[in-house]
Parts: sequence; structure tokens; C-alpha cells
Amino acid sequence: MIDMRGRWRPALAVLSAAALLMSGCAKSEDDNAGSPSTASASAAAQATKSADAGGASCTLQQYGGTKIDLKTATVGFSQSEKEANPFRIAETQSIKDEAAKLGIPSDHLKTTNADSKFDKQITDVSTLIDQGVQLLIVAPLNSDGWDSVFAKASQKKIPIITIDRKINAKSCTDYLTFIGSDFAEQGKRAADKMAKALNNTGTVAILLGAPGNNVTTLRTSGFKDEIAKVAPGIKIVFEQTGNFSREEGQKTAEQLLQANPNVNGIYAENDEMALGAVTALKGASKKAGDVKIVTIDGTKGAVQGIVDGWIYSVIESNPRFGPLAFSTATKFFNGESIPENIIISDREYDSTNAQSDLGLSY
Repeated sequence: MIDMRGRWRPALAVLSAAALLMSGCAKSEDDNAGSPSTASASAAAQATKSADAGGASCTLQQYGGTKIDLKTATVGFSQSEKEANPFRIAETQSIKDEAAKLGIPSDHLKTTNADSKFDKQITDVSTLIDQGVQLLIVAPLNSDGWDSVFAKASQKKIPIITIDRKINAKSCTDYLTFIGSDFAEQGKRAADKMAKALNNTGTVAILLGAPGNNVTTLRTSGFKDEIAKVAPGIKIVFEQTGNFSREEGQKTAEQLLQANPNVNGIYAENDEMALGAVTALKGASKKAGDVKIVTIDGTKGAVQGIVDGWIYSVIESNPRFGPLAFSTATKFFNGESIPENIIISDREYDSTNAQSDLGLSY
């Protein structure tokens, strides 16, 4: 859980800052998506849960790179998916905001978007290397298939920080570090919430995330393993991918309800699919609370769904990687040792805090 608290500013300043933030945010599938208010920004920021102190680490000397000053460096950021959902909007904006805060000129931060096409992301990152970036921050679409990029970046000694999704490769050789959540733990926490919601018995469907990445794999295994352990009376009767999409989540949930009209719970591996499932439930004349939904992300739409009674619980996956990514890069270029995995702490929302903590969602 994130413990940091920002100082409360006078009400007028807060309202003015919030208005500016809202006017600068891109549109998403959820009109409530955007940056947290100034008053809650520090509380909503990422906090490190563990830094794998006993595991592998990497220094600039080990990597063989050259010390640079980020303020004068050229940095590349590769986004995997279009900014059409709140997670990606917040993630990209966090990188841009922190770069600006550090004084990196806007033309020195080169950003690309793969639009959910892995071949395009590989080309994007290769192009960024050709453009002379000295640091790469990558939100990978897939966990495998990066060999050509690694070879090219390694030849030029360009460190790669991966965020959100982990790449299956060797740290300090292929990439510097991974910054993100413990995805198996997220699945486990979701299972604990589902077990509580159903009193340890009933039927559950899983709306799977996109295939080919460790997020989906670990959120699924974490959930299944924990359900089997703590609530063997809960049976998983349906699982199908919704590709982390609201539209596909709705279609998949509609198929679920046709096959299993009396299903008791839905575990959605991200909020967009959960919100699609809510639409499907409404279309099937279900009432709020008839089917218990547990989901992962922490978007405003999903947390509001708890307030409205449609969603039981949300496990956060914090997308605000900018400060931690750039502070990690700064430490690396200053000669400090960087752990292979930097795991962040994620809060959770339910009926006890959804209303009060809505401002911490994104």
C-alpha cells in the first residue's frame, strides 16, 4: 500500500490545478479517466514494495555503459498499446510529466505507440535506437521475441528499463531492470476477495487478459492456485480471453451468460474487461450485486463501479511509472547498483474505501 501523503494546499489552488490537469488529459473509453488531483498526487504515486535485494543486480560498470546526465540526454519511450484505456493514458502521461519535471526538453523525449502490434513495437524500438536515444523505457506488449532489439541496444550500450510487463531475458545483459507489480500476488489477492464475496462456494468465470505476456499468465495462475487453496468449493466454469479490452470483455461476458446464466462471480484480469462485463450484465437484466465482479487495475470507472454496487473489489495495478523509472535510471548512471526486479506496492478497493479513495484511482 502506498503510504506517502502530500501536503494539502488551499482549496482554490487545488481546484485550479485539477482543472488544468483535466484539460490536458487525453480522452479514453472512460470519460472519468485522468490524472489524480494535486492534493492526492503524492498519495497516488508508486511506492516500492521490494527491490529484490538478495537477487541479481547491475551497475553501470558491469553493464559497460557510459555515464550520462538525463537532463541533456535523449530518452526513448515505447508504449505497447493505444492510449484508449485509462491505464495506458496514465502510464504515458506519467513518463512525460516526470521527464518535464527533470528538465528534459520535450524534443529529447521520443515516444512511440505500437497500437497493440508487436511487430510495430519491435520496429519502433529499433528506430528509437537509430535516432540516438541513450536510455530506453519500454512497456512491452509481449514477453518474448525481443532478441533483435536486445542485440542492437547492447551493441550501443543503451540500457533498457522495462515497465508493467516483464520480458523473458537476462538482466544486465539484455535489459537493465523490470519495474512493475507482483502479478501472481494480484491474482492471489483477487481470489481472496472472490472467496469472501461468495462465502467460499459457487461458480466463477475468468475473463483472461491478452495472451503472450506474463501479466495474463501470472494473474491467472495466482488466482487459480489461491482459489484451490482457500475456497475449493468455488468452481471455475468458464475462461476465455477478452484481450484486456472493454468491447471484447463485454462480448466474452455475453457468451459467458448465455452458457452459464446463473454464474456467481466474474474475475476480470483488468478493469476494462470488468466494465464490459457490467454492460453485459445490465443487458441480461441482472441487478447490481447479482454477480460478484473482482478485477485488477484501479481505474476511476471500476472504483466508481464499486460505489454503484456493480463491482465487488478492485486490486490496483499502478501505472504511474515515470518517477520510479527516471529515479532508477539516475541511480544507474550515478554508479549505484540496480536490482533485477523492482516490485511496486498496490492498494485495493472495496465498499469500505471506494468512495473515500476514488481520487486516488486513475
